[in-house]
Amino acid sequence: MDKFTKKILDDEILKQITPYLKDVQAYLVGGYVRDVFLEKSTCDRDLIICTNDIELFAKNLAVNLDAHFIELDGINKIYRLVLNDKINYFDITSPVENDFEKDIKRRDLTINAIAFHLNSSKFIDLTGGIEDIKNKKIKGINDTNFEDDPLRLLRIFRFHATTGFDTDEHLITLAKKLNTRINEPAKERVSVELLKMFEGKYTVSALQKLDETGLLEQLFPIYKEVKKIPPNSHHHLDLFNHLTETVNQLQIIYENADEKTKLHLDKHDFGGVKRIAFLKLAAFLHDIGKPSCWTIEEDTGRHRFIKHDEIGSKLVEPILKNFKFSKKQIEYIKTLIKYHIYPSSLVCAPDVNERAFLKYYRKMDDYVIDNILLAMADRLSARGEKVTEEMVENNINNLTKLLNNYFEQRKDIKPLEKLLDGVDIMEILNIPQGPKVGEILEALQEAQLNGLIRTKEDAIIFIKLY
Repeated sequence: MDKFTKKILDDEILKQITPYLKDVQAYLVGGYVRDVFLEKSTCDRDLIICTNDIELFAKNLAVNLDAHFIELDGINKIYRLVLNDKINYFDITSPVENDFEKDIKRRDLTINAIAFHLNSSKFIDLTGGIEDIKNKKIKGINDTNFEDDPLRLLRIFRFHATTGFDTDEHLITLAKKLNTRINEPAKERVSVELLKMFEGKYTVSALQKLDETGLLEQLFPIYKEVKKIPPNSHHHLDLFNHLTETVNQLQIIYENADEKTKLHLDKHDFGGVKRIAFLKLAAFLHDIGKPSCWTIEEDTGRHRFIKHDEIGSKLVEPILKNFKFSKKQIEYIKTLIKYHIYPSSLVCAPDVNERAFLKYYRKMDDYVIDNILLAMADRLSARGEKVTEEMVENNINNLTKLLNNYFEQRKDIKPLEKLLDGVDIMEILNIPQGPKVGEILEALQEAQLNGLIRTKEDAIIFIKLY
């Protein structure tokens, strides 16, 4: 315990607030304390302050720290102080009903209910969270807490994904009982938990448990259809397990990636979580178009899924919009699904050359690395009887060459010049906003990539003839 106490006391950010806590009882709670025991670092520090006017306290502390004051929840009086480094911040509130013990016991999991009394430098563990961290267990505090806020059901599996801890069977039973209530919380809150789950190292195990409880199909009803697709000559797994295995293979690729690839996947390009989380989510969704186009050839018995990539790209958009994903996030996942076959098709083509590589790099632009890694994971997750080890090895080797070639050339690859945008097309053709505009833009880009269009004048003629 001395080691963990010292870590908190040595925190330079916490030292900044110590002089302003003399007249209040102050507790460090939540994720920061949990992560101290997990020996992880975090920039988010939650404080419970026992004072008559928490808003005034937070505003005064913001002034003293030269921090940016934000009201997160005026009704429940929760405030955020963002420090000047724009990285570290405090979330400050009073205890529920002015009762610290009641506040702690109304939280979700025991590992999230450990507090540190900043005035006395003592840990306060009212629910056994420290012992559960030691034993690597995820346990709930009270069933009522999950009934009061069903989002906490999803947090069970988010923390399973990030810690790898065993989930208490009682929580699994409770999640089964309450699974229909997962659609009650605001979708923005749900998407945050989902993305954090996909960011974790143990995402696949979390997805399997999520499915076991029925929560997965409540969140993604399309998986009822996905589960109907059995193994076939090219896939040793049924479709649902192929998707989870693709996520698993991506995690393995990520953990063994070289520094430049890992740096790319660790970037926060789409908000909130690392890029790898969005890539793994795309992997989990990449074949959702298959049930809509599944056929079996009468003469050969071969399973066919013609244009499942395009269909899946269209199906995923309303799903992600329902979870309030941003346009940028949706575009990323849609694009990866639509082109997940592209890299393998490219490297297997008999007439493949540097020009074809360059066209691919320019077309996929910032998605090149992600797209190739998804193709690798997809290949490694499909090993039916018609797929030999030699086929897999050759495909992975060729995709690796495609990726390495990109790293060597990317500084010299110039993006396509934007000759016309959607507004231009609507004005020139006198058509309303809609799917037709996107279709024309895509055809225009393809013509540019093939060298058929070089100027704005060429582009105008092209769209008028399209």
